[in-house]
Parts: sequence; structure tokens; C-alpha cells
Amino acid sequence: MTKIFLMTISLATMQEAQAMLKALHTAASGMSAQETNVNTISNNIANVNTTGFKRGRTEIDDLTYETVQEAGARSSASTTYNVGTQVGSGARVSSVRKEFTNGAPQITNNPFDLMINGDGFFGVIMPNGELKFTRDGSFNVDAQGQLVNKQGYKIYPGFSFPPNTSTVSISEDGKMEAFTKGGATPTEVGQMPIFTFVNPVGLKSTGMNLYQISLSSGQPVQGIPGMDSAGAIMQGALEASNVSPMTEMTDLIRAQRAYEMNSKVMGVADQMMQTINNIR
Repeated sequence: MTKIFLMTISLATMQEAQAMLKALHTAASGMSAQETNVNTISNNIANVNTTGFKRGRTEIDDLTYETVQEAGARSSASTTYNVGTQVGSGARVSSVRKEFTNGAPQITNNPFDLMINGDGFFGVIMPNGELKFTRDGSFNVDAQGQLVNKQGYKIYPGFSFPPNTSTVSISEDGKMEAFTKGGATPTEVGQMPIFTFVNPVGLKSTGMNLYQISLSSGQPVQGIPGMDSAGAIMQGALEASNVSPMTEMTDLIRAQRAYEMNSKVMGVADQMMQTINNIR
């Protein structure tokens, strides 16, 4: 009888240890998810003054469940369980989503600073000929009179301003005219296109305020500024970041509390395992 009793205690102890081990893994997954959440928030705060920056939002999913008792299973010959028993295994980060809401306009009065009032993107030609996209319209001209971004990459499809340009006019539909010193009539430079995407959140961020197409984003659709949802162009203004410091600080506090609670769970589970190990 004593031997059977000890075997029963040993089996129960093993089951409790396994349950505590699950709690450790579950809490660890929660801490990992909140770590990514804090990293995303810190990146948002770091770019609060980055022109055209779009904040990221961490999206978290729950993991698989262990079904101990199915809902609707037989509890007796004539009754069934009304509620099942499922034990979760934690959480994981499913994605970090970009929020492409418009930022507030910042008036600069620089004729080459452009802002899109809508969903579109400017096209940027990389040195290898690849086309990337940006919401940062802080442009300028290089020594050859080419319209370029801050890194010196040409703006699609390529615009060349004549020498001795004194004034530049860019309309809402992207038509650019240059007035030269002593010239009576303006010179037409071209019309800037705007690109839209079926799924802009699928774009891949590559740094330097640039985005790259992906299988999820779909191919870019070239359009005229002001048409459909492409957005009109505002000259002499830049788009501010859409990061709200108050929102980020609130999210940061919530993430910190969640991390601390998961850490507390790990500590409690560890103490309970220690108690189980001390059973003789």
C-alpha cells in the first residue's frame, strides 16, 4: 500500500512539473512578444521627427492550445460537457504593420519640398536602376540640374531644370515649370507621377525613407496627382511623421507592465517547481 501511495505521489509530481514547465514556456513567449513590441515602439519614438515616417504597430497572436476536454464530449451516458478545457501555450508576434495615415503638413516654403495629400508615393530611381518609393518629398537639384532626393537619387522619371532657374512652380497635378532669369515665359520641365498600391502595408522598408515592392504589396500603379486616391501635391511643404508621442508612451507603459507580469509568472512557476522538487 505504501509503495502504491508513493508511486501515486511521484506521478502527480511529474504532472505538476510538466505543467510548471509549460507555464515557463508560455510566460517566456509573452516576454518575447512584448520585447518586439517595445522595439517597435522605440523605433516609432526614434523617428518622431523623420519626414514622411509611418509608425509601426505590433500585432500579436495566441499560440496553439492543448485540448484536455472537448466541449460537447460525453460526461455521462445522457449528458455532455457544456464547456471544454483548453490550455494555451502563449503568444507570438504575427506582424509589425505600417500605418499609412497622413502626417501633418510642415510648411517650409522651399520650392523643391513636396508633400502628397493622399495615399500615393514618389518614385525614386536607385543607382542600379531599381525603382523604389517614398513619402519623403524633401527634394533638391544637383549640379546638373536634376531633381534628386537627399541621397542624390533621381526622382522618377527624371527631371532636368534649365540653368539660371530663378523660380519653380509645381501644381497640384504635378506639372512643373521653371522660370529663368530674364525669361518671359516658363519652361515646362515635366509632370511628376504618383504611385499607389493595392496593399501598401505589404511594402518592405529598406531604410532612408524608402520602400520596396513585395509579393504582398502588388505592383505599383502609376497615376496623375490629384486623380482617384493618388493625392494632390503640395509645394513648399513636407509631411511630418504620423507618430503620436502620447500614444507611444501609453503603449510603452502597457508593454512594460505586460513584460513585468510575464516575468512574475516565470518567477512563481520556478518557485512552484522548486517546491515540487523538494517533495520526497
